[in-house]
Amino acid sequence: MADWQARKVLGDQHEQRVIVELQRRGWTVQACGQGTFLAPIQQALRTSGSALRQFPDMLAARAQDLVAIDAKSRMRSDTGRYAISSQCLQAGLQFIGINAPVPLYYVMGDTRTGLSVLTPAEVAAYRSIAHPHPGGAYFLVDASLARPFDDVFGAGRDTLTA
Repeated sequence: MADWQARKVLGDQHEQRVIVELQRRGWTVQACGQGTFLAPIQQALRTSGSALRQFPDMLAARAQDLVAIDAKSRMRSDTGRYAISSQCLQAGLQFIGINAPVPLYYVMGDTRTGLSVLTPAEVAAYRSIAHPHPGGAYFLVDASLARPFDDVFGAGRDTLTA
């Protein structure tokens, strides 16, 4: 697995891609979460064990719809699976419990596929068929179980037909 800095670069690129794709579909997007905090706060969060470390990366609104997004880039992998950390899943389930009715979506992607969407509830439900990481730190969810981005957020403006 790549070091943290390499993963951070890929993650930031993926977040920007998700923001652009949401905006193409008429969503207004606001970055939030750990990536928006000052470096000393980020460092304190990394060692705190708090669910705030897993706070969604962005909020998006379109008309009266409001959603939370946690962008998850996939490192180079030939497994055909998405990795969701156990800590991320637990924080996601807590987030939707506390913030209902605002849904939380994990937006997955890599360079070979389009964007795909899973919810914390789906990941939790797929645990029975997911491939748990031997150390228990991650759930490896088959990518075929995710929904296409367009099905959740609508088609992009330049892909709509007249």
